[in-house]
Amino acid sequence: MRIKTMMLLFCFGLSQFVYAQSQNGVKDRPQGDLAALRTDVRALQAEQQQIISRLDELKQILQGSGQPSPVSSLSIRGEMFRGDSAARVAIIEYADFECPWCGEYERSTFPQILSEYIATGKVKYFYRDLPLPGHARAVPAAIAARCAGEQGKFWEYHDLLFESLGTLPREDLFKAAEELHLDTKQFDSCLSSGKYKSQIDRDFQDGIRAGVFGTPGFFINGVFLAGAQPASAFEKIIEEELHSGKRESAQK
Repeated sequence: MRIKTMMLLFCFGLSQFVYAQSQNGVKDRPQGDLAALRTDVRALQAEQQQIISRLDELKQILQGSGQPSPVSSLSIRGEMFRGDSAARVAIIEYADFECPWCGEYERSTFPQILSEYIATGKVKYFYRDLPLPGHARAVPAAIAARCAGEQGKFWEYHDLLFESLGTLPREDLFKAAEELHLDTKQFDSCLSSGKYKSQIDRDFQDGIRAGVFGTPGFFINGVFLAGAQPASAFEKIIEEELHSGKRESAQK
C-alpha cells in the first residue's frame, strides 16, 4: 500500500511537471520556430527520462526495504555542517532545491534556527539531498552546490539557490556561481562531469530507507520532523534534547 501511494503521488507530480513545461514552451515560443521547438522537446524528453529513472529507483528501494532503517545508521562523520562540532544537537535536513516548501522553510524558519541555535554553538546542521522524482532539475542543482563547495562556497550557493527558487535552468546555476565570484571554468568542468551524482544518489537512498518520503524532512538527534514546520516545532525538540541528556550526544 505504501509503495502504491508513493508511486501515485510521484506520477501525479510528473504529469503536473510535463503539463507546466509544455505550457511554458507554447507560451514562450514564437510561431514557426520549429528548430528551437524541437530542441525544447528533446530537452523535455530527457528530463522526463530522468524522472522515470528516479521513479524506478524509488520503486526498487521501497520494494527492497520493509521497515525504515534505524536513524542511528545515518552516519554524519566527515560531512560538511554549519555550527560547532561540539554541539550536543545535530540536525540532518533532507531537501530538494526545486521544492517550494524547502524554499519556504529556508526563508521563514531556518534564519531563526541559525541565529538562536547554530550561531550560539548549540546545534550543528547537516544538509542532505533528496531530489524528488518530479523535479528533474533538482539533481543538477545539487551537483552544482557541491561543485561550489569545492571552492569553499557550498552554504553560500545553497542559500542563493533557495533565495531565488525557480525552475533552475542550467544558466541560472552559472549565474549563481558568477554572483559568488567562483572560478566559472572550474565550476563548469565540475558540473559537466556529474562527479557528485553517486553521493547524491546515496543521500536519496539513505533518506528513503529512513522513512523520508517528502521534503523537507529533518532528524533532530534522531527525532523525525516532517515538512516546513514553524520555528516553534524545532525549538521544542531542540530544547528537549539540550536539557534531557537521555539520548546520546550528536556524533562529532
